[in-house]
Amino acid sequence: MSVKDMLLLQKSKDMVDSTDEKRLLAELGAGSFQAFEKLYHRYSGKLYNFIMRISAGNRYMAEEVVQSTFIRIWEVREKVDTNASFISFLCTIAKNLLMNMYQRQTVEYVYNEYLLKSGLDHDSQTEDTIDLRFLNDYIDSLAEELPAQRKKIFILSKRQNYTNKEIAEMMGISESTVATQLSLAVKFMREQLMKHYDKVITLLLAFFVNEM
Repeated sequence: MSVKDMLLLQKSKDMVDSTDEKRLLAELGAGSFQAFEKLYHRYSGKLYNFIMRISAGNRYMAEEVVQSTFIRIWEVREKVDTNASFISFLCTIAKNLLMNMYQRQTVEYVYNEYLLKSGLDHDSQTEDTIDLRFLNDYIDSLAEELPAQRKKIFILSKRQNYTNKEIAEMMGISESTVATQLSLAVKFMREQLMKHYDKVITLLLAFFVNEM
């Protein structure tokens, strides 16, 4: 078989796959759980590998993010764009969920470092039931400092887990604008969290004192 024939066969296969994907997405939007299962089996492995790459091979995170991503897909099934790349849609949701997990891990690490340095102690049950409402409140207070449009984009993305495409449609702006504004918002959050390290520690301590 010539290279030209192989390319034609691959193109034909891609067209068939694309048509089948659109059909499954349309059925998903209509509430078909069978279509959802087929999409899960088709893409969960690819999504898992993607998360493994960007999480430095963290299997636990990859498994958690894959499950959470598909739960999110089922929740927004009626809004899934049948003409857009489904794998790109999955990856966008997964990256946002992964960032949320990293935020949680970061704060838990900071809290544990504080305990080590201060000589305080708490039992494992307390550690296992850490509630990050205090961090959410602090991040929300930082979000209030963002320009109005950037704040709205940040909340829709990081708090409500909307994709860049969904946010762009809701706000009547381009996806590139959403991506730029979100990047600036996240950069601001990171800078402020590092700048106000002591304040974060105070919030951590206050929260745990109230919970004990």
